[in-house]
Amino acid sequence: MSDLVDFGFGTQIRKSPYFDATVKWGAKAFSVYNHMYIPRDFGDPEQNFWNLVNHAILCDVAVERQVQVTGPDAAKFVQYLTPRDLSKMAVGQCKYALITNAEGGILNDPIILRLEENKFWISLADSDVLFWAQGVAVHAGFDVHICEPDASPVQLQGPRSMDIMKALFGEDIAYLKYYWLRHLTLDGMELVVSRTGWSSELGYEIYLQDGTRGTELWDRIMAAGKEFGLKPGHTSSIRRIEGGMLSYHADMDINTNPFELGLDRLVALDEAHDFVGKSALLAIRERGVSRKQAGLILHGAPLTAPNTTFWPVMKDGKAIGKVTSAVYSPRLEQNIALAMIDYQDYALGAQFDVEAAQGLCKADLVEMPFYDPKKNIAKS
Repeated sequence: MSDLVDFGFGTQIRKSPYFDATVKWGAKAFSVYNHMYIPRDFGDPEQNFWNLVNHAILCDVAVERQVQVTGPDAAKFVQYLTPRDLSKMAVGQCKYALITNAEGGILNDPIILRLEENKFWISLADSDVLFWAQGVAVHAGFDVHICEPDASPVQLQGPRSMDIMKALFGEDIAYLKYYWLRHLTLDGMELVVSRTGWSSELGYEIYLQDGTRGTELWDRIMAAGKEFGLKPGHTSSIRRIEGGMLSYHADMDINTNPFELGLDRLVALDEAHDFVGKSALLAIRERGVSRKQAGLILHGAPLTAPNTTFWPVMKDGKAIGKVTSAVYSPRLEQNIALAMIDYQDYALGAQFDVEAAQGLCKADLVEMPFYDPKKNIAKS
């Protein structure tokens, strides 16, 4: 790896196969996610947003580490980890799912990819599910092997992403369906390509299976995308909050259950299969939740950056919740936020006060997502 730039996290923080390429292409700052560097700054975040929604951006998301599950009982074991019913999941299909603990708390919200009949990847948000899966397997009685493979994704996202993919892989890539995958080769590089991504835009994730060729793949995609306006970029907080996409550790954590997030569709409590946390989630469904996720419009001057702390949501001088993610949307010309509030106070049109970084502001509770609620763009 390059020693030209030292971002100071030490050797315990891993660099992705694309680290050198992102520095060369203008990455100015990094954060840490799944014990790895992730680019967070390629310049103006608003310009990054417009690059995404008008053209396309390429993002290093190798931090989405894969937990690989193989063996005769792979399908049964993966089903045991999640409350989502995977019984009809076909080879080549991807599913957004939750991983819950024995209390029904959320440990991760990955994309699960079924690469082969007995081979799955669990594409992670920011938490150590590799350790969790290996620990569960010790006593679960399933014949599986669990490891982290050499698999590192980049995200190609935006309305011109399909044109770029056609330039790389040919016209047939246009027939890859939303939340499906293919095994492809590019210049001798073995890839898994899926119609997924963390942007609410049309897009793809490209999983490189040889970490020594990260710069080669990055440069190859950038070259193919030049005529379509492709820019290097980073995952957009603006676009993901517009789309109501959740960020682990921000909008949910181990103390959050699926029903608080309105993700009942991902919890198959009435199916026969067992999973970790089933009895706890049955009890939560029976008694109901005490809080619920909400969308808020925050009035006042445009936010200059996303929140870095949880902001109290107040009603009649009493804290009834917290803002978990907030940002200014230049497209909507509003401050928008995700929040967790007391269930008894949840009502569309309700008004609250928020103790934001810039001071007290008024907030209105609104429906989510804020933009393209049926995700027609991503499915297009």
